[in-house]
Amino acid sequence: MTHCAVKPLQTTNHWDIFCCVVDNYGDIGVTWRLAKQLTDEYQFNITLWVDDLESFRHILPQLDPSLNSQQHNGVQINLWAEPLPVRYRAADVVIEAFACDLPNSVVEAMHAQHQVHKQDESAPAAPVWLNLEYLSAESWVEGCHGLPSMQNNGLKKHFYFPGFTSQTGGLICEKDTLDRRTVWQSNRKNRRELFSKLGLSNIDDNDTVVSVFSYETASLLGLCQLWMQSNKRIHALIPKGRSLNSLKTILPCSIPELSAGQQIVHGNLTLHILPMTDQQGYDQLLWSCDVNIVRGEDSFLRAQWAAKPFIWHIYPQDEDYHLEKLAAFLQCYCDNLSPQASKSYRALNIAFNTEQAGATAEEWGKLDFIKPEMSLHAQQWPISILNDADLASRLVQFVKNS
Repeated sequence: MTHCAVKPLQTTNHWDIFCCVVDNYGDIGVTWRLAKQLTDEYQFNITLWVDDLESFRHILPQLDPSLNSQQHNGVQINLWAEPLPVRYRAADVVIEAFACDLPNSVVEAMHAQHQVHKQDESAPAAPVWLNLEYLSAESWVEGCHGLPSMQNNGLKKHFYFPGFTSQTGGLICEKDTLDRRTVWQSNRKNRRELFSKLGLSNIDDNDTVVSVFSYETASLLGLCQLWMQSNKRIHALIPKGRSLNSLKTILPCSIPELSAGQQIVHGNLTLHILPMTDQQGYDQLLWSCDVNIVRGEDSFLRAQWAAKPFIWHIYPQDEDYHLEKLAAFLQCYCDNLSPQASKSYRALNIAFNTEQAGATAEEWGKLDFIKPEMSLHAQQWPISILNDADLASRLVQFVKNS
């Protein structure tokens, strides 16, 4: 049975974040990072409501999916089921992540608080209600960021758009991320120790290491076939998951039979099967590799903070709308590159996302990722793009102004 209550008079920095898991690790990855950052850096009382604790456990191994309520890293984590298994009390701020629909009981609690406030202005007002949208570099985002939407019950919801410009909601990044990455990358020993911890062996310092976290695409097989013929050793680090569906023809067994730490050697390419890791471990992995292939939204941003060249495999959408989002990001990212580097980098990402295996391999060959220009750009990009403020900072300010 659902239990709801109007919030008492004394206000707190109590935020509720609701997440419906769609893409296994992307949606929950972003909301989990946001919840932790608001707890760590602002000491807010955060409750994260998640409808799929089994998927959540892959990035938070300590999580017990059998519990309706538990706390990790100072964040209250509640199962989101219908009806809500945990008594609900309206918060100061309610975030519905990525256009998920709030439970009716939550909306009713918010509305009840709104009605009480109308009768008595000394009572708490209705929560600030935000729809946290997906990240996009498209120009229309600036015009839609922060727009209010009046609901039929008198409540008001705001659309909050993350983005790459000062007219958007910013990008999620903890304040110490870049400093921790710099310290990590300043000592090659950290990379060796991480690989050893993950059970990855026979990787020399001069070998090229590529992390792979993609959806299915023939382009990945095209790259692997190219890497087999490389004149230097290349290591592809791949977790058990969707990427491997593209590589079945070069695997020695079925995907379920693969085990973490297993190596598959083809010429100068070694495929390493990665164990699952938490977010901190994944960040360190991206910091340690020479090139990162990432998917979705959370990994996409973490690859940028890693200051290494990367390929973004964007989540496929109907009518190829995702390619417009990819083009908008490439326009933004390549702005300060030389014409040749910009052309090659764009072509590589487009070929990878359109399953052009031959073109992907050809563009990889053209784009020398170790050239100083690409490396310098990858290092400068996080600094310039975060020059204004990160998403959490802007979000807190937005709520204050609402």
